[in-house]
Amino acid sequence: MEYKSNLEEMTRTTPTRFWNDSCSIPELEYALGHGAVGATTNPVIVCEVIERERERYLSEIKALAAQHPGATEDELAWLLNESMAVAGAKLLEGIFEESGGREGYISIQTNPKFYRSAEKITEQALHFISLAKNIMVKIPAAKAGIAAIEEATRQGVNVNATVSFSVSQALAVGEAVERGLRWRGAFGLDDSGLRPVCTIMAGRLDDWLKETAEAQDIIVDPGALEMAGVAVVKRAYKIYKERGYRTRLLVAAYRNHMHWSEFIGGDISLTMPHKWIKRFINSDITVENRMDNPVDEGLIRQLRKHFPGFVKAYEPEGMYVSEFDSYGATRKTLAQFLNGYDKMVAIVRGCLNS
Repeated sequence: MEYKSNLEEMTRTTPTRFWNDSCSIPELEYALGHGAVGATTNPVIVCEVIERERERYLSEIKALAAQHPGATEDELAWLLNESMAVAGAKLLEGIFEESGGREGYISIQTNPKFYRSAEKITEQALHFISLAKNIMVKIPAAKAGIAAIEEATRQGVNVNATVSFSVSQALAVGEAVERGLRWRGAFGLDDSGLRPVCTIMAGRLDDWLKETAEAQDIIVDPGALEMAGVAVVKRAYKIYKERGYRTRLLVAAYRNHMHWSEFIGGDISLTMPHKWIKRFINSDITVENRMDNPVDEGLIRQLRKHFPGFVKAYEPEGMYVSEFDSYGATRKTLAQFLNGYDKMVAIVRGCLNS
């Protein structure tokens, strides 16, 4: 059979799935044409989409403001965010129906300002799932987020853990989901429609380690700094399979082709930005099982020796849940998401005052 692209071939011939890492409708349509089965968003992505498709969304902001004359800037920002997610969910509805609810989800992220409150995160998650049947809710794998993931799972939310960079975070998410599912089972609640996901932001871990190397004048094989995230994902994946977690791993934050090619063949999902989808489609990378190929031990030894932050990310007991919020990559990413949210509110403000 002839496929449109190597990404479509991967989706049709292996357990590996890919999603579109954007809520842009044109970008999602392009990805669906090459085999995508889902989509994700976050505050930074939403701002980028609004800025690229400014005329469309400025008119939508004005329409929302007219429909909700008493709404605050923050409320209008969330109405826009939700509208974008619902539009994406509509495009994915056919895949959701055809797959029996196994695929065809779009993820919407909870307010990054809630990262310290499990109660507020859970409350917003429950609201989000009322928007469409194929909504998945992104919850940060921070201290409060782990508690929220368990509670949201109890209440029937399809969760997607985010702001996650380490094996220990992925395991904490897997355990939280299992506790939530066991609670549902004890009360006879149906969980057949739950498809929990745990994201590992492989490229953002690499970014942070590169910044550490620059700040501390550390020299290692450049390949080590391109494979740190890959090593973490592969280790977490192996443990997930051994423990039989019902959560599926998802890889995010693309910086090189290994963040795709090294995971082909795994029972895993990959959420790709539009530019990387185009790059992969135009590449000569073949579709073959590389998930079981180990990362070079020499590279891992260098990372262990020079980067305590890598050890924390790579070891299954590298961090306690209480340490998640203070981990360097977590702090940096939360700050970016908070800035992205503030920028989104500022766009709304500018639109209202124009």
